[in-house]
Amino acid sequence: MSIILMGIKHCGKSTQGRIISKKLSVPFFDTDDVIFEMTGKTPRQIYTELGNEGFQEAEEKACLFLLEKINFSAEKNAVIATGGGICGNKKALDVLKKIGTFVFLRTPERIASFRVLREISVAQDGTLLNVPAFIAKKNPRSVADAKKIFHNFFIERECIYEQLADVVIDMSSSSKEANAAKIIESVSSKV
Repeated sequence: MSIILMGIKHCGKSTQGRIISKKLSVPFFDTDDVIFEMTGKTPRQIYTELGNEGFQEAEEKACLFLLEKINFSAEKNAVIATGGGICGNKKALDVLKKIGTFVFLRTPERIASFRVLREISVAQDGTLLNVPAFIAKKNPRSVADAKKIFHNFFIERECIYEQLADVVIDMSSSSKEANAAKIIESVSSKV
């Protein structure tokens, strides 16, 4: 079975995915990268232009592409890092469930918040720039507003990821290699 990593934005899905794929000698895919390869647009561009429905459709198509690619590969296994919002895309989740084990990378809120909010900048006129779509749609007026929005979002998402996950890994202050080893061990014991 493939390992499908899920969790809040910037929890380490892609980093862990690359490490694990090397350790297991299987391909690594990031659904956001697959979306870009298929459409020529970033997930953020698609979300901005087509809204949530258009983005979820692109995400589902990327997952269908991966299902076919993995099923026809010699290994029939891979490591897949998903976008942070995949937990709200039932069609994409149903596709991925056919090929792998869902692993939720639980990251402390303070770390996730820092990683998300450090990307936001403030223009001279006070406008917030580079705000993730899930925060921007709530119209924050300051970085403090964005942090409050992120807190509520984080709590909501944590519950959803926990319900979906086959395996939950607490991403501790251990090294990236140690966290990868925990993921591999936990998934192996589930199979």
